[in-house]
Amino acid sequence: MVLSGENNYLDNLSSWDESIARVQAERWDIELTQMHLEILYTARHFYNLYGFSPSMRPLTKFVSESLQPEKGRSIYLLTLFPGASAKLIADIAGIPKPRNCL
Repeated sequence: MVLSGENNYLDNLSSWDESIARVQAERWDIELTQMHLEILYTARHFYNLYGFSPSMRPLTKFVSESLQPEKGRSIYLLTLFPGASAKLIADIAGIPKPRNCL
């Protein structure tokens, strides 16, 4: 696993897999479940379609449309990925940090 610079995002996006996701999640004290993984795969799908990592608003809309409306609610994502959800999801999903995340 090759991480880039200070932000620990993957240099090679295609090298990501669930084992890397589990290692990244451990850094945030998150134990990945199937619910987490479906969000991570959905975020990666968004990235593959649009070429950038989604911030919270586009992420919630895309998750709602791709999975189920209740899974696209920010409270649901915050429950799975506490704090800066979009940033955590990007980090664990092996995609670049969303542009508007600090």
